[in-house]
Amino acid sequence: MALMEELEVLRTQTLGAIAAADTSAALELVRVGVLGRAGTLTGYLRQMGQVAKEERAAVGKAVNEVRAAVEEALVARKTALDAVELSAAIDAAAVDVTLPGRAQQRGTRHLINRIADEISEVFLGLGYTVAQGPEVETDYYNFEALNAPADHPSRSLADTFYVVDRSGDEVAVRGESDVLLRTQTSGVQVHAMEDQELPIFVIAPGKVYRRDVADPSHLPQFTQIEGLVVDKGITFGDLKGTLDYLCKQMFGPERKTRFRAHYFPFTEPSAEVDVSCGICHGEGCRFCKGTGWLEILGCGMVDPNVLRMSGIDPEEYSGFAFGMGVERIACLKYNVPDLRMLVEGDMRFLRQF
Repeated sequence: MALMEELEVLRTQTLGAIAAADTSAALELVRVGVLGRAGTLTGYLRQMGQVAKEERAAVGKAVNEVRAAVEEALVARKTALDAVELSAAIDAAAVDVTLPGRAQQRGTRHLINRIADEISEVFLGLGYTVAQGPEVETDYYNFEALNAPADHPSRSLADTFYVVDRSGDEVAVRGESDVLLRTQTSGVQVHAMEDQELPIFVIAPGKVYRRDVADPSHLPQFTQIEGLVVDKGITFGDLKGTLDYLCKQMFGPERKTRFRAHYFPFTEPSAEVDVSCGICHGEGCRFCKGTGWLEILGCGMVDPNVLRMSGIDPEEYSGFAFGMGVERIACLKYNVPDLRMLVEGDMRFLRQF
């Protein structure tokens, strides 16, 4: 019988294909090809009606025997392949306990906060206290009490973020109000002069806001530390000695400082303070624009008008004030060329410090 011979050939080929299948996916293809809805053995079962009656029993028995043999071989091969694949998966996921462990990377304080803390520690060691104030300030404390004239450029909309004043007072024609985001922490100094007993030795760290476009040397929000001393017999020499000590603590004992005459509304006399370039050691390079010096902060003796507005007699007391940008100090200390790098959040950069 030709049909019986075909079934025997199918059986032999199928069992061989099952034995040769080396993955569960390959074994499934064999199963579908033989026992699936369109499989070869399923096709023989559908043709049973065309087999002669006298041969139908024998052919049906042969088909069932082939089917049973194929299903048994499939189960056995599937069990064997599952064991092999499980063993391979376990080996792949095995942990080599002799390898060094993967320690969780520890976080650190941001460079800006670290530098602010370092500066604060220097002044705390000198006996200063830390004063805090509101970031939303009034025009009086931010400008007027600091002797800034009404037409000073820093009071314009081009330089200052003004807040809607809901006190009911009339707003200026150009849009300025009596409420603003502080442009400096100097207002904290005024609060200190009004609220604290003399003598006063305070620093005021905090965020300030200005209408600056972010570029290598400017940010619209930055951290500032201002200092104020008011006592009897305070001189410019005290100011120079204090800031020279600060520079040496922050940049190293070999760094030099110089004071250049300048103008600020709230100090008289006023000065800009420079520190010698740490790259060229004062010889002149691209970083210091060939001057050998880097500007770091402004300072001066407190203007008598500022003392009077806070109820302090300038004939009896004198003082000095200074202010610095923490981001600028950080960039100068670590030779960072662009302030924006400090606030972009690039961990490759921040992890260097």
